[in-house]
Amino acid sequence: MSARVLVVDDIITNVKLLEAKLSAEYFGVVTALNGLDALAICERGEADIVLLDVMMPGMNGFEVCRRLKNGPTTAHIPVVMVTALDQPSDRLKGLDAGADDFLTKPLDDTALFARVRSLVRLKSVTDELRNRAMASRRLGIADPLAAAASESGLNGRILLIEDRPTAAERLSNALSAFHSVEVEADPHQALVKAAEGDFEAILVSLDLKDHDGLRLCSQLRSLERTRNVSVLMLGEAEDRGRILRGLEIGAHDFLVRPVDRNELLARVRTQVRRKRFTERLRDSVQSSMEMAVMDQLTGLHNRRYLDSRMTTLFDESVLRARALAMLLLDVDRFKAVNDTWGHDAGDEVLREFADRVRACTRGIDLVARMGGEEVVVVLPDTTLEAAFAVAERIREKVEAEPFAIYRNTQAISITVSIGVASRRAGDPSPAEMTKRADDALYRAKESGRNRVIVASAA
Repeated sequence: MSARVLVVDDIITNVKLLEAKLSAEYFGVVTALNGLDALAICERGEADIVLLDVMMPGMNGFEVCRRLKNGPTTAHIPVVMVTALDQPSDRLKGLDAGADDFLTKPLDDTALFARVRSLVRLKSVTDELRNRAMASRRLGIADPLAAAASESGLNGRILLIEDRPTAAERLSNALSAFHSVEVEADPHQALVKAAEGDFEAILVSLDLKDHDGLRLCSQLRSLERTRNVSVLMLGEAEDRGRILRGLEIGAHDFLVRPVDRNELLARVRTQVRRKRFTERLRDSVQSSMEMAVMDQLTGLHNRRYLDSRMTTLFDESVLRARALAMLLLDVDRFKAVNDTWGHDAGDEVLREFADRVRACTRGIDLVARMGGEEVVVVLPDTTLEAAFAVAERIREKVEAEPFAIYRNTQAISITVSIGVASRRAGDPSPAEMTKRADDALYRAKESGRNRVIVASAA
């Protein structure tokens, strides 16, 4: 697994030692001797994970971590605090600053490499989402990275899988102060509950009676419904080997008994925050994808999607020798609506017009806004006669009831003209069918509007 590890320490011998160890494991290594240089390296996107010393002159590691986690362009970078300090309060400071883990000097090589690989794997999941989410800025969506970085990690939905009543009660009481917690003792029922619920973090005891806790972690990471949920392991000090194995198979973090309450809260909060960060990016990607193919005013597909999808439908029609028809719709005298009632009223008319057209079409039909007041409907497996019937149904529905404007305080009458055409055997592309539908629409307008004209099938 190739990754760039930033080692930050003001003592050059410590830097060289870590650089040698990581290079031997085929990691790329970048170094910094102070916090400001570390921040600059991360801002330039030159690090995939940060190993950060706490005790540095000037800006200490806690402050560097805090700045990284509060920066929209660096919040996604995993940070491991590395220090000679081993007090619970020191771990808590690091975790509260947003650190993803806390390792104590002298470093255990096995634990170091397992943690680095685990965090690099987690980061790779979000990198592609981040790249795609950045397109949202160009589409007018609020900065997705700033929104994701602002997550607090509080009020999470937590599932605790623990079959020891005393331990379950103690952990649940601690977590319930800041989160919503459900406890499940039965591993099989827990898996069902995890798949059916909407949890943001799942804590799994590795010491479940008559059940392999690691296998449960593996199942949680492999199921479609739970693979994006943060999984934390609860183990004993002597479970070190199993814990490392759990990190290798995809668990996100671990806690060693006896569990310190503050460390429990800090680690769960970090995992909830990471889960929400990823979800925000994923939602942003989904929104940007929708904006790329949808018309934002009407909710219909846009011209870009129409052009690509119509080609596909045309080719399928030719390949399978199936019928294909098209309706070209234009709202009558729409300019007069805008001039008389204003553009806001015109927008209301277009939204309602789109709704009425959708109500008269099937799920397999392609309905798209060409631009302005023009809408196209492409009808697979539809003859010219059947397409005419659909067009008439739309025309009647548009004419039947006035369109509400000014938030339902007034209403105006609207009609539509429609041109209908179908694919001919000799058509080399959809352009010929579109041209015939456009000519038919022109004749509908010229012959008095509010009517359907069908292009010749010959």
